[in-house]
Amino acid sequence: MKQIGHWINGGEVAGTGREQDVFNPATGEVSARVALASVSDLEQAVDAARAALPAWRATGLTKRAAVMFKLREIVTAKSDELARIITAEHGKVVSDAAGEVVRGLENVEYCAGLMHHLKGEFSEQVSSGVDVHSVRQPVGIVACITPFNFPAMVPLWMVTTAIACGNTVILKPSERDPSAALWIAQAFKDAGLPDGVLNVVNGDKEAVDGILDHDDIKAVSFVGSTPIAQYIYERASKNGKRVQALGGAKNHMVVMPDADLDAAADAAVSAAYGSAGERCMAVSVLVAVGEVADPLVDKIAERMGKLVIGDGFDERSEMGPLITREARDRVASYVAGATDEGARVVVDGREKHFDESGFFIGTSLVDHVKPGMKVYDEEIFGPVLSVVRVETFEDAVELINANQFANGVAIFTRDGKSAREFEFAIEVGMVGVNVPIPVPVGSFSFGGWKKSLFGDTHMYGAEAFNFYTRRKVVTTRWPDPTQSQVDLGFPTN
Repeated sequence: MKQIGHWINGGEVAGTGREQDVFNPATGEVSARVALASVSDLEQAVDAARAALPAWRATGLTKRAAVMFKLREIVTAKSDELARIITAEHGKVVSDAAGEVVRGLENVEYCAGLMHHLKGEFSEQVSSGVDVHSVRQPVGIVACITPFNFPAMVPLWMVTTAIACGNTVILKPSERDPSAALWIAQAFKDAGLPDGVLNVVNGDKEAVDGILDHDDIKAVSFVGSTPIAQYIYERASKNGKRVQALGGAKNHMVVMPDADLDAAADAAVSAAYGSAGERCMAVSVLVAVGEVADPLVDKIAERMGKLVIGDGFDERSEMGPLITREARDRVASYVAGATDEGARVVVDGREKHFDESGFFIGTSLVDHVKPGMKVYDEEIFGPVLSVVRVETFEDAVELINANQFANGVAIFTRDGKSAREFEFAIEVGMVGVNVPIPVPVGSFSFGGWKKSLFGDTHMYGAEAFNFYTRRKVVTTRWPDPTQSQVDLGFPTN
């Protein structure tokens, strides 16, 4: 049985605590055992990060940038290898995993420009003979707690930026699919990153709590469900840490009467069922405005019948299994309860038969859904698309703005006026116009509003460089010693 340990001070180390099974979701079989960090494991990682911090902070920006450029070369050259590691433990199809790697590389490329992103400011002669300048300095040791659904992309979002800023890092990936994080750690080492700058600690809640309570860890980045995001934000901030915690989602896709219904149906199926719906940016609610509902539902149902669901390594597969048996059963429970709440199950994914013994479930389409139903109110995180019918554009906006989640949203229309009004009025962090999954490119930032984000800083882009650095302002004067005198007044210009 393959044993998965930690990565501390530049190499793999065995754990000293408990262990947990890692599954192949396509077969349901145990593929490895992963170590769950003990207090001593975490302390060993923090010791390595603490020891590496002074030298890495003092490393020239050009040398830091060189590591990013080399990392990009390595990940690009071996992207298929990394994608197959993701598929083996997560279950998503290889082409989808490869797309995840590409999106992670966007941030590596952005961080290669760290010389520009870390620039300070300078003002001369703010007062007679007085200059002021500001610099960005690293926070110190930071922790990155990443989710199972993007085991490579999200670490590449967080870790690269933190390292580019001069910090040292404790990465705690999901214990469900930990191998991608260790692969990234090795790639960083091969790119020239000094030992101890990046450390990977596998674990569960015990490891997370240890991170949140550790005095030497100064900042925490997190992506996951809303209840856990809120818990991490409250506990870490109570301990004086800087926190960005991205939570859950209930992403709506509005289809206006003037929209191209075939294009909208294609987009809805792609965005709802890609990666088995295990994306925080997946479309989970389709808002049909006016008379488009019936024909749109028919078109979506027709396309669903043609989807190929199977092992992610099978080139014919378009959708793989869910991450665990428990996740599959939880998704099924939402579909099972929808009818009793007054909705209509148009396509029931529970009825699809699979030859494989893995954690598979078919895609579901639920119509006539309304707020107050569990299938609408809660984050399902699976291949279930709900259809809510509204009469007007204003009704659609009101519905979305009333939702507790505000991660992503999309509108499909041919009318520029409607699109502009939607962009202006909607209270959601990321908006797509005829784009169903509006994940921004790496030079912008990723994050939602309301209960989709705890803290005030989004992921990657310029906001991430703000999060992983502290501003220091220096006021300088070189006076004539002969002009010195005692003055108890408050300094002015």
